[in-house]
Amino acid sequence: MEVILKEDVAKLGSRGDVVKVAEGYGRNFLLPRKLAIEATKSNKAVIEQMKAAAVRRSAKEKSQAEELAKQFDGLSVEFMRRAGEHDQLFGSVTSSDVAEALEKKGFNIDRRKIQLHESLRTLGEFTIPIKLHKDVAAHLKVVIEKETAE
Repeated sequence: MEVILKEDVAKLGSRGDVVKVAEGYGRNFLLPRKLAIEATKSNKAVIEQMKAAAVRRSAKEKSQAEELAKQFDGLSVEFMRRAGEHDQLFGSVTSSDVAEALEKKGFNIDRRKIQLHESLRTLGEFTIPIKLHKDVAAHLKVVIEKETAE
């Protein structure tokens, strides 16, 4: 099945690209979520307009992402967690936890943009990348401290 992408889709393509995908992936995922449209003759005529609009939109989003990345300079997020011996946490700090902490500080970042490959399971200071745009990434300092027993 051939589809025209309306949004950037990871590991598939960017806006305006005509790509071949499996029938099920196209019908059950891309089309219902309005990430793509079927590549018919009439829709192919619209591709050029979509690409021009996508270039303008991408430039605007990139500039917004660069401004947001500047705001992340020097920003850190701190967590207090219970820990056992050898500084191992009872549980972990996940990308969802980091997204919630950023939301409390006024940044609305989707947890999927936080590039945390594994949950943080030890005490300490970590630097994690946040992908704000396909060309812009910011780094966030995460500090996990031991919760004091009360």
